Amino acid sequence: MTDTPDCARRRTLRDLVALLFASPLLTIAAGRRAAAAATDRSINIGWQKGGSLAVIKARGALQQALAAKGVSISWLEFPAGPQMLEALNVGSIDLGMVGETPPIFAQAAGADLLYVGNDPAAPRAEALLVPKGSVIRHLFDLKGKRVAFNRGSNVHYLLVKLLEKAGLTYQNIEAVYLVPADARAAFESGAIDAWVIWDPYAAAAEAQLGARILADGTGTANNYIFYIASRRYAEQHPDVLGLLLHDINADEHWIAGHLQEAAAIIAPQIGVSRDVAALALSRYAYGVVPLTDQVVRQQQKIADTFYELKLVPRHVEVAAAVWHPSKQAERS
Repeated sequence: MTDTPDCARRRTLRDLVALLFASPLLTIAAGRRAAAAATDRSINIGWQKGGSLAVIKARGALQQALAAKGVSISWLEFPAGPQMLEALNVGSIDLGMVGETPPIFAQAAGADLLYVGNDPAAPRAEALLVPKGSVIRHLFDLKGKRVAFNRGSNVHYLLVKLLEKAGLTYQNIEAVYLVPADARAAFESGAIDAWVIWDPYAAAAEAQLGARILADGTGTANNYIFYIASRRYAEQHPDVLGLLLHDINADEHWIAGHLQEAAAIIAPQIGVSRDVAALALSRYAYGVVPLTDQVVRQQQKIADTFYELKLVPRHVEVAAAVWHPSKQAERS
């Protein structure tokens, strides 16, 4: 039934009055949500099995230290860095620890993230493996071969640079995109010819499958490990983030001085012996520091490489995604 002009006027007036009363309520509600977000002293952290955060999580010292300062931690597990940063982009986690390449792919895809710290370079902690008895003896032997790796992970850049050293291009191989567990199965069954992977998975394949390291990152890729936060979280909770990184740094130094104890924690996670886990941990370097200009330049070089290869859809400016808490404090 069609409204009469009087009914329509009354309905319009009623809607206007409702809107006038609702708008302040909506504003108040939005303000309360923003205030709650600003005062919420909790953080969701992404982690992977076999890494330093796996050790830190299991030890519990970080949770206790932060709890004493009124900060609670929730942990979410991921198979690799790219998946972790996808979760960060949609708000499922606030902080993650990843290799060099995942933040570049994430930033190119529009993720609003910040580099908030990094561990020292660890080039020996990533490698290109071939099966025991493989006829592949040199990097140029990879031409036409099936090479597995986790797309967008730290080893993606290592592979590109190793191919370059051999006078090959990315198009000279058959890239097979697999997460570590699936890649391990494919490697073991002979479905792939080579596997580019990080530790502890590389150390495990060496010990259990007799895999041979054709090349690691030495002289080719630095393999920095980065702590990545969502920009929203870093801007709303710089104090919590600062406390967290301070205490993670202390825990990382504990790992460096207690490799066997740390290895005992991650060994059952990935199904290896303590000695193999200790070998994997020994190939990393520890201690969280703010990004230096040199690290930013190196990360920009990686971003430019992927853009030139058309592996990311747009140019990425790494420096625009680096956290500067002192500058933020000046603006506040």
